[in-house]
Amino acid sequence: MKISTGSADFDKWLNGGYDTDIITTLYGPGASGKTNLCILAAATLASNGKKVIFVDTEGGFSVERFRQIIGNEDSLKNVLLLKPTTFNEQWDAFGKMLDEIKSKSVDLIIVDGMTMLYRLEIAEAEKDSDKIQKINGILARQMRMLAEIARKRSIPVLITNQVYSDFENRSKVNMVGGDILKYWSKCIIELKIQRPKRIAVLRKHRSLAEKELAFEIIDKGIRKKGIF
Repeated sequence: MKISTGSADFDKWLNGGYDTDIITTLYGPGASGKTNLCILAAATLASNGKKVIFVDTEGGFSVERFRQIIGNEDSLKNVLLLKPTTFNEQWDAFGKMLDEIKSKSVDLIIVDGMTMLYRLEIAEAEKDSDKIQKINGILARQMRMLAEIARKRSIPVLITNQVYSDFENRSKVNMVGGDILKYWSKCIIELKIQRPKRIAVLRKHRSLAEKELAFEIIDKGIRKKGIF
């Protein structure tokens, strides 16, 4: 089963939209379209009466953008917005997420900035290998939790991730969290900026080959500029 991305062009590119029983990861540099895709999916489902949990670690959720896509903000009542500011608070947010799932029907989970607070925690740990290992373990548990929710309850999970440049090849970027996120994510989409357009690259999928989609961000969401 699939849910709509909120864009007919993205739905077609993904052969129907986001899969409901897996984690889909969007990664790329700032302003590449990650949060826009998250808000677009959330607004589309919420406007149809579906319940969305939106974990915003970077302060990127915009009510104005939500209203711009849908035309009003009435559907915000269907969005539970959680805004952790530390890695510990992110763990607490996951606890609230579980409580919400147990008590109500949830149709989409979004974590915009899965590794933002993790990255800050790692930086503070400096060279303390034991502490770094513990932090990595917490991130792995969070990803496992999301994967189990998706698989057992058929709730699609959409997360975004930051990137960093490869030390030996500056033109290449890597996902923060590396193998932890790659292992648990069954669909991985890289977003690139190539002014005036952006490029989505399907890096991993259970049934689709690697391919690209050129797109642009517009008032009502996202549309293609050409397929390669």
